[in-house]
Amino acid sequence: RYQNWKELIAVLIEWINDELASHRIIVKDIEEDLFDGQVLQKLLEKLTGKRLDVVEVTQSEEGQKQKLKTVVDCANQVLGLPKWGQYKWSVESIHQKNVVSIIHLLVALARHFRAPVRLPENVVVNVVVVQKRNGILHPRTVQEELTSTYEDLGMRVERDAFDTLFDHAPDKLQVVKKSLMSFVNKHLNKINLEVNDLDTQFQDGIYLVLLMGLVEGYFVPLYCFFPTPSNFEQKVHNVSFSFTLMTDAGLPKPKARPEDLVNADLKSTLRVLYNLFTKYKDT
Repeated sequence: RYQNWKELIAVLIEWINDELASHRIIVKDIEEDLFDGQVLQKLLEKLTGKRLDVVEVTQSEEGQKQKLKTVVDCANQVLGLPKWGQYKWSVESIHQKNVVSIIHLLVALARHFRAPVRLPENVVVNVVVVQKRNGILHPRTVQEELTSTYEDLGMRVERDAFDTLFDHAPDKLQVVKKSLMSFVNKHLNKINLEVNDLDTQFQDGIYLVLLMGLVEGYFVPLYCFFPTPSNFEQKVHNVSFSFTLMTDAGLPKPKARPEDLVNADLKSTLRVLYNLFTKYKDT
């Protein structure tokens, strides 16, 4: 069990260092390097693609906590957590170098952003909880789950044809991509648009929204989505909106998450496009 705990910390540190390599930031110790919010700020900025409005360097405890609050609030918002929720992390616990609290936040971010790492499953730690009753402190040990059982890196349970294509048939994968590209452009050409890169051109959700309008024969009002999305949340909104249009049209709910497409996860993008291709290839 202790080995799993050490492995989880090692995987998270490696992930952070990979993400922040361009900043020449090297994390060696989760408690000491993350408690003041500086590294968490850079990590969130990298993951979301937007800058946080915080003071870059601050030495005072007050300044650190203020910065950390901005960073944690942003993380909670990105993770879609309600403001009044009970979280497994807080400004206070992170600043006090509570390693369990910091790891809970990192695991949530790694899962949300589909970090290309495999987290060890079912990592449980013993945490001492102290309660005060009648003026006397009563410590007790409780088990806290840091990770559970995940299906591969993502939300999928079963492997599908795209897993096989990616793993064993790169030549056939190119044929599938070519077919999907032809299908997409057959429709987008009607409004003088063209896709030449499936890997990146569906990241902001705009072409998906327009494509749904074209195959279903309606105009999508511009106020329903962001025609020029400038941040991660707006792109996620666009992709989510396109998913709503798909389910409204009777298509199965996409297995991918909107964040997967925004993060340029090619397999997820192809799954979504193949769903459309299957239904609309003859229209």
